[in-house]
Formats: sequence, structure tokens, C-alpha cells
Amino acid sequence: MPEQLPINDLMWPTVPRLLAQHRYLVLGTVDPTGTPWITPVFFAPDGTDSVLWVSSPDSRHSRNLAHSPTVAITLFDSQAPIGKAEALYLESTASQVDDTAQSAALELLNSRLPTEKHLDLADVGPAGLLRIYRASIQQHHVLIRGGDPRFDNPVDTRLAVTPPPEEATR
Repeated sequence: MPEQLPINDLMWPTVPRLLAQHRYLVLGTVDPTGTPWITPVFFAPDGTDSVLWVSSPDSRHSRNLAHSPTVAITLFDSQAPIGKAEALYLESTASQVDDTAQSAALELLNSRLPTEKHLDLADVGPAGLLRIYRASIQQHHVLIRGGDPRFDNPVDTRLAVTPPPEEATR
């Protein structure tokens, strides 16, 4: 009988797969009064421990980040049939990408954009209209659908997962 993988090792591959598969995430921020704000943004993963996006520093979510860098992120396929959904929930801290990391961040973002939509440093620098933001992920969670035969959960829940030791050391 084959040895069964630990649950974390079984579910972790969902993380890099969903990060690679999806192009938009939902970003949750809060303003100084604690009022939440969510917004969809185009993103690029930077490995499995951070995601990048561009936004105007004047947008509501960017102003919120200047106040409180703690963000909640969700990725999912809104077209998935009922009962077939997969989702990734990310507990993160976000900030603007500093000048020394902008070129590498632009390369990752542009790798997911059509050529005619590529950005350059003039678009995201001090004179540009946009800034690059990075969310550093502290915790990954995957959706476990209710009734999943591998788990004892009658309703949807989420499971915290971490990279397997061999991946965490890369």
C-alpha cells in the first residue's frame, strides 16, 4: 500500500498552481477608521512568498496601505462551477517596491502582460502615474470544499499550509 502524504504536503501544490493560473486577485485593505475596502488587481507572483501589482498611489487601496500595510488577499476562478471552486487566501503585509527592486518587479509584471501593455520605469517612477506594490505573504490558506472525502468537513473551510521543507529552503 503506498504511503499517504501528510495533508500539508498534499495541499501545498495548490498554492503555486493557483498563483500561476490566475491573473487577478482581490485585495482587502482598511482605512484609518477601520472601514474595509476590497479591490481586484492584476498581479504577478514572485515565487510563492509574494505578489506584485501596480496601482496609482492615489487609489483608495493604496492610500489605505500607507496607513495600514496589513492586507488580506484572495485568488479564485469566478467561472468555476458550483462545488468545483478552488481558492487561495493570503495573509500579507504590503508596501511600495523600493527603487532598487523596481526593474526586477517590472520584469515579472511584464511577463504576464501583452507586449502592447508592457510598463517601463517611467510609468512607475516618481514622475509616473503608477507605483509597484509587493505583498509579502506570511500565511497561505487553501479552500477545502465541504464534503471533500479527504477531510471531515461538512461545509467549506480553509486550511493553513506551508511549503514542504525541501521547497522552503530553495
